Amino acid sequence: MPQIALILTTVIWAATFPATKVALNEMFPLMFLFLRFLVSTIAVGAVMMLLKGPLRRDSRSLGFAAIASIFLLIGYVTQTVGLRYTSASNSAFITALYVVFVPLFLRRFSVQLWTALGLALVGLALLIRPSAEMSVGDFYTLACAVAFALHIITLEFFVAKTDFQSLASWQLIMVTVALLVPAFLEGPPPRAASFTPTVIAALCITGVLATGLAFFVQVWAQRHVPAQRVALIFALEPALSAWMSWLALGERLDAIGWAGSALILAGVLIGTTATTAPHDPLQP
Repeated sequence: MPQIALILTTVIWAATFPATKVALNEMFPLMFLFLRFLVSTIAVGAVMMLLKGPLRRDSRSLGFAAIASIFLLIGYVTQTVGLRYTSASNSAFITALYVVFVPLFLRRFSVQLWTALGLALVGLALLIRPSAEMSVGDFYTLACAVAFALHIITLEFFVAKTDFQSLASWQLIMVTVALLVPAFLEGPPPRAASFTPTVIAALCITGVLATGLAFFVQVWAQRHVPAQRVALIFALEPALSAWMSWLALGERLDAIGWAGSALILAGVLIGTTATTAPHDPLQP
């Protein structure tokens, strides 16, 4: 069940790609990112109040959330800044390197895992076809991949020590607050006219569904799924984004792209259907 929940989470995150791409034509990136997290914080806060869910405020829970929030913030900001200086294809491919970084940092190796990772990376290369030239944007995006890998790893360790609702909620709050100043330094505040139906729809998809609902599902699922398997499941996101962009935006997806997405799917299936020993999230 947790793996299925993570796959559904990846589907929701994939839908943010075409939604964000359209919305960024009408709003600055960091401002949109700030509004995305603000909307998610408000939505999650409303649900928590209705359900009277607990929100721990002890130093231990706040400390865990603060550490995870640092990596989450660095990941989103470096990815956004990197997109200014590199191509979307390079950004997507380099970001997906967290699929390799997670098991590498945790020193969790197996033949089946690395076979799955190899298939996924080859599939990503065929699907995205990044350029061989390196730019400053690529280095920003590499930092993003490292940050997202460390975020997945920290969630695995911290979610076993506090309740997932508090861990997820405080991250949303902390990242929203941290983005406030950079968002307003980036450019003038958005006017009422800036909130077009396109931007509002994108904020609902990215804020309520992706950053709110799907993020909570990720934190909950990481109580049950090892970090390296979580990262591998998330490798589906570029393929799903490409399919959705093909359907919704009419973007081209040729035979090589379809072959690449099939290899990604094969890698995820091999990696997530492996029989593994019971996992203790407190042990590396």
